[in-house]
Amino acid sequence: MTNLADALTELGDALAKVSAAALADGGLRGCADTDVLGALATAGRIRRSAEAVMVEAVAVIVDRDGGVGHADRLTTRYGCRNMSELVQRATRVSGRTASDLIAAANAVQQSVALSTGEVLPAEFPGMRAALSAGQVGIDGIIAVTGAFRGCQTGRADMLAADTELAAAACGEGVDAAPPASADELRALAQVWAAYLDQDGAEPDDTRALRRRGVSLGRRGDDGLVPFRGRLLPELAAQLQLGFDSVLNPRADGAPAPGPCFVEDPERDPWEPVASAADQRSHAQKQHDAFAVLLTAAAASGELPTLGGAAPTLVVSVRQEDLAAGHGRAHLPGDDQPVPLPVARHIACTGAIERVVLGENGRIVSITTLDRIFNHHQRKAITLRDGGCLIPGCHVPPQWCELHHVEEHSRGGPTHTDNGVLLCWFHHRTIDTGGWHIRMLDGIPYVKGPYWWDAQVKWRPAMKSPTRRRDLIALPT
Repeated sequence: MTNLADALTELGDALAKVSAAALADGGLRGCADTDVLGALATAGRIRRSAEAVMVEAVAVIVDRDGGVGHADRLTTRYGCRNMSELVQRATRVSGRTASDLIAAANAVQQSVALSTGEVLPAEFPGMRAALSAGQVGIDGIIAVTGAFRGCQTGRADMLAADTELAAAACGEGVDAAPPASADELRALAQVWAAYLDQDGAEPDDTRALRRRGVSLGRRGDDGLVPFRGRLLPELAAQLQLGFDSVLNPRADGAPAPGPCFVEDPERDPWEPVASAADQRSHAQKQHDAFAVLLTAAAASGELPTLGGAAPTLVVSVRQEDLAAGHGRAHLPGDDQPVPLPVARHIACTGAIERVVLGENGRIVSITTLDRIFNHHQRKAITLRDGGCLIPGCHVPPQWCELHHVEEHSRGGPTHTDNGVLLCWFHHRTIDTGGWHIRMLDGIPYVKGPYWWDAQVKWRPAMKSPTRRRDLIALPT
């Protein structure tokens, strides 16, 4: 054992020198592409071999500690609370990696029988052999063993699956495919587990149905409402498809997230040449896509009614505040006020009922204002705009909202000459996001922030394929 420990020490010292040379000036950076890829593959093989030693070392410690009292365990003698802490201190890995290392060791360790001293076979002997050969690492072991957790099958069937999966890991499968990665091994193992235990999915489905749920918390001091829950796989997949349909660029190949303009007489003025900076994170984009889906569902007219009417979001605000552009608004069921832009956004896309209250709180009159674009107006604006008006935004027209360029509360008419398509996000932030829109002879023009257009000019917004074709046909 001393010879093995010495050999590992020498190998570690040699690897440290090689890694220092690789990271030094003139190291890998000066190598050809094939050499860099070769170095990456070789380093992966070295890592798998090193992990094999780590797994076996942990397996030996686990086996030795299992047959002695608490005071005599290695973990106790080295001042550690448990095996995870011992592994973390010895290897300097994270707690998650230590847990995976211990799980892999349990799967491939060869325990010694206390009564006879006989070395017992591993639970997954094929994967142990692949680990010993440097063909699979901790990730691969966990991928395979995790798929069989809770699988109800016989030992012979499990060994058959283990043999086939080990062959796939070594590139010796029946299909002669290259060695499988950890993710590929996980997929193969899941197929084997489903085949060997065809009733195994039912308890999981029952448990999933029992644990499903979604809840809304109370609005916090940051102005946000916690949204927590667990979705069934089919619902999560459907929701993800909805996100993708809103967030994915259009099929015409337009670059994402957006263009900017340069002064070049030889260039088509509507051709995008560089990307605009969409500062939203992926999570924020999915939040905004969720808002689009909810708005579209509410507008579909197919949701169940509430109190005999379609589900309608109601926001209340004083008429004077809405006209002046300052103040607060209120949502039903929430005692805390919301910013006025929330009311303006909702009012821009929905109907307004002016409720006049007397000094004593009595309802004096109710007046409904005609400010919703009708079906024919929406089709015409869609034909003209082709989608969200903001350059670089690829939300299709069916997911967009209609925005009054001149606010209705300030006298703006509900007319095609005053309406444009905006996605939920750009509609919500049109007053604060640095984008400006105006109408000239019924044509929308956009002026963007400096990072989008260094000239900060009003530019005609042209996304409709028909309008672009008309522009090409114009005489020069």
